[in-house]
Amino acid sequence: MLPFMVVNLAHWMRPAADRRERTVRTYGLLVRVVALSLTVLLIAGACEVALDLVAWQCAGSADCADGTWLGFLSAGDDGWWSQPGRRLALTAVVPAALNGLLWYLSNRTWSAYESQPPLELPVDETCAESGNQPALCLPGFWYGRRIVARLRAAHTAAGFLTIAAGVTAATAGYDRAAGGSALLDAVGWTLLTLVVAGGCAVVFVVCRRGRSETRADSDLDRLTITLLPGAALGVLALAMLYAGWSRPGWVSHGRLPGDQTFVTIAVVQGALIVAIAVCALILHREAPTARTPLRGLAGPAVAMLACGLGSVLAGGVAQRIADWLDGGATPGEGGTIAPPILLSWWATAIPVLLLMILLLAVITALRAWRIRERLIPGVLDSYPGEPADAVRTRRIATTIARAGLTDSSPWLVGPVALFTLLLGGFAVAGTLLTNEVPGRAADDTPGFVDAATQTAQALGSWMMGFAVLMLVTWARRAYRSPSARRTIGILWDVGTFWPRAAHPFAPPCYAERAVPDLTWRMETWTRTYGGRLVISGHSQGSVLAAAAVWQVDLRTRAQVALLTYGSPLERLYGRWFPAYFGPAQLRSLHGEVRCWRNLWRYTDPIGGPIRLPDGTGPEVDCDAFKDPLAYGRTAEHPLPAPILGHSEYQADPAFDRERAELLARLPEGTGCGPAPVPKPAQGSSGRSSG
Repeated sequence: MLPFMVVNLAHWMRPAADRRERTVRTYGLLVRVVALSLTVLLIAGACEVALDLVAWQCAGSADCADGTWLGFLSAGDDGWWSQPGRRLALTAVVPAALNGLLWYLSNRTWSAYESQPPLELPVDETCAESGNQPALCLPGFWYGRRIVARLRAAHTAAGFLTIAAGVTAATAGYDRAAGGSALLDAVGWTLLTLVVAGGCAVVFVVCRRGRSETRADSDLDRLTITLLPGAALGVLALAMLYAGWSRPGWVSHGRLPGDQTFVTIAVVQGALIVAIAVCALILHREAPTARTPLRGLAGPAVAMLACGLGSVLAGGVAQRIADWLDGGATPGEGGTIAPPILLSWWATAIPVLLLMILLLAVITALRAWRIRERLIPGVLDSYPGEPADAVRTRRIATTIARAGLTDSSPWLVGPVALFTLLLGGFAVAGTLLTNEVPGRAADDTPGFVDAATQTAQALGSWMMGFAVLMLVTWARRAYRSPSARRTIGILWDVGTFWPRAAHPFAPPCYAERAVPDLTWRMETWTRTYGGRLVISGHSQGSVLAAAAVWQVDLRTRAQVALLTYGSPLERLYGRWFPAYFGPAQLRSLHGEVRCWRNLWRYTDPIGGPIRLPDGTGPEVDCDAFKDPLAYGRTAEHPLPAPILGHSEYQADPAFDRERAELLARLPEGTGCGPAPVPKPAQGSSGRSSG
């Protein structure tokens, strides 16, 4: 589900230019189509393994299938399953089961998250009357019941139709040949027509309607969510029945027809990414936002990474299974079992991409080293009167330098996405121009080029399989190792904070439950007791707190004070999601709550200052907390004080002082008084995808 989660993030990374409503809708539509292509890519990868490598190639070769667990499918066995069409029909159950599992998981989480109705509140007149308020204040923002149901139906249908196309195309190709049955040929054309019509219906459903955030839309398109996947499953059942019809003279050889499927998917994805980039540039030029990464191209860059991840996962599994079935031979290099040529070109491009990533990592490390060297002389200035300790000083400076690298992440994401796009285009061109795997296409080149190509292909084939194993290993470590769980959890929190606006098979959005539940509690408490409320949020909790405050009515916001620490509100969300947490939205939040205080450290790689412009009211950001609390050993710290970074803000005595000052500002007549009704501010209209 990782590529699905990543492409869903791309939907929310659009620049903040809501006046161009048509471009905003086009951006969301294109991201949804890219997400649909990832589902097709996943199911096509499963079909490649089950239908092509196992049923068509291995079972069609006595050397591969005889004497193994595939013996009952072997063409040399002359059994009932030995005919190619019947083998295809049987193995089509595997990708169909995978598609059904994705539907089940999405439907189950949809029932637990998106289908839970939010607290019914009076419509916020400011949000209702003005299109310039932050989108997160809209009543339907955390209620994606309708859109996720529609997308789930469309993606499920697309998966079934992809399998039906693979089964039908091979069978119809045999029936079209000389000597084939005219009746079966007509049935094949009919099924292909149904597949194409179903594909058009799927694309129409995906493109026709995006999110509706201005109201909590509880209506369901019951005909669409029932008929579309049901009809697609029916087409698949007919395709399996059609393929299972007896054809005694049919023999499978070579690769399964439809080898260009992956090329078509890659070309479509590349064209869509370029189109998304054009929309993003237009939106960013219309309303440039300070500190927005990659000049507004963060969304298309992340979408490109999602496509790259999907290609690696699909290609890696196919490459490793082909290698296993073929006894260890390099795919396409003398073996009898070979995946599509494009997968070998993708594998060859991976070592090149990794070399580029390694170069970027070295440049980043050198930059961190230079920053550390500049910081070393000033470390002792924060601890006057302390004797110098070179090791301690370097450790503190190194921590600060590493924490600062978070702000350099766009210059890693951007080049990696660009090189992924270029190498993907090179792989497609090589496939179309040579129709050979890279190792054979380079036979007539100079010896150095030939050797480098052979090495890259073999190495890349193993790397694709290793990448799949590595992702599985990381997932297991997340359950067993607290440190790994903490690191992966930070990334997971960001990926699952946003609603499933683009891909219904992405992991569920926990904020669909957390934000309404927190909002409900805030509303109930303030109305019951009539008091004021301090919402304290650390790290991702500060983002949830801000989202919940936007959802309560204006009267309740005026009774709420925010205390955030280690907060990524500006450093991560404000930069990468400017349409929802940009400067205008954070400035609006500051004006609507009663008080807000933000605590941060230079050593924190995640949290940072809010950076509101001067003149927006009482100061939000405090001075950076000292970290570590003591440079050397003291009576209070007989052991060297640890460098806390992102954790344990409450351990700093300054935390209690800041909290006490915030509480002192809450009563009437002291500090910041009741927040006035906010004026419309530049922000998101909530029409994120049309």
